[in-house]
Amino acid sequence: MRIGLVLGEAFNGLRRNASMVVSVILVTFISLTFVGVAMLLQGQITAMKGYWFDRAQVEIAFCGSIDTAGGCDGAAATPEEIAAVQAELAAEPLASYVERVESLTPEQVYAQTLPVYEGNPVAEFLTPEMLGAITRVTLHDPANADVVVESIQGFAGVLEVKDQRQYLEPIFAMLNAGSAAAIGVAVLMLIAAVLLIATTIRLSAFSRRRELAIMRLVGASNRFIETPFVLEGVFAALLGSILAGGALVAIVQFFVKGSVGATLGGGGILVGVSDAVAIVPVIVLIGILLAALSASVAIRRYLKV
Repeated sequence: MRIGLVLGEAFNGLRRNASMVVSVILVTFISLTFVGVAMLLQGQITAMKGYWFDRAQVEIAFCGSIDTAGGCDGAAATPEEIAAVQAELAAEPLASYVERVESLTPEQVYAQTLPVYEGNPVAEFLTPEMLGAITRVTLHDPANADVVVESIQGFAGVLEVKDQRQYLEPIFAMLNAGSAAAIGVAVLMLIAAVLLIATTIRLSAFSRRRELAIMRLVGASNRFIETPFVLEGVFAALLGSILAGGALVAIVQFFVKGSVGATLGGGGILVGVSDAVAIVPVIVLIGILLAALSASVAIRRYLKV
């Protein structure tokens, strides 16, 4: 097979169908950008889960003077009741799960809570005794939080025992929903790109139907006839894929590391440019494979007609 002749035919086809080729490039660019965003978002969710879940604590809230729920009877937890809980945390089997225990007195809890109610009339009536003490337990493995919750929940003087991971789950559920939406849009756009590539190839073949008939008469093989058309689709998709890769790097550099990173104070757990660069070969490969398959199927079906 003469490579020069095949490439020449492919570029002639691209020139003749310039408007359709531009459409293929744009649709491929948009669809693969969504694919890359979805991949980056999944990586971001995984990184954030690892970061925040590892730092999630079990918070033990002791009774305040106005609490009646849990193990409270309208009186603040006594020092003896607080000491009993801390002794339980220090004894086996819980001690093997616990990495660190941080205890806050009612006065410390009051000092941390008061700014939240700044300007609110409620602040005038709050007292340390109303709020009660808090103990925060850091675990070697946050997955063992249920063991601590179940062991401490029934102690006298304990208002509630909270696994802080429950506050993170709605956030990650929302992020997962966003990622699923991005994947859904990407799939639809990829389908549109495949159909557009197939249509472009069939139109290109139809516009050169005389040339194809002559090539068949002189004994050209189907492979020789098909190759330029497949290359047309691959070249167009390759350009769209490269543009999508550039867009991903720009999004991470200027949006994620720029505005989002500045808002979060540096964003040490955010995806970086290196993550985007690592995805670029993947989306380029996806673009090339989809284009090659759709173009090959389209031209083969046309030649059989």
